[in-house]
Amino acid sequence: MKLRYDKETDTLVINFRDHEIDETEEIRTGVLADLDEDGNLVSLEVLNASKKVDSLNEIVYGSQTLAII
Repeated sequence: MKLRYDKETDTLVINFRDHEIDETEEIRTGVLADLDEDGNLVSLEVLNASKKVDSLNEIVYGSQTLAII
């Protein structure tokens, strides 16, 4: 699992597997599920993450697998 946070767009991406994304579904307002061609979860995208993720600072600065762009 890899995490990526883009400060400019305030988007947190949680990548579960390295597969091509076939479809994206908005499962909640501002929360997108990226699916492969078999419908398996590839990644989650959280838009406006600083407002939706209470522990974002802990995730951003406490994770060794996080890329901040």
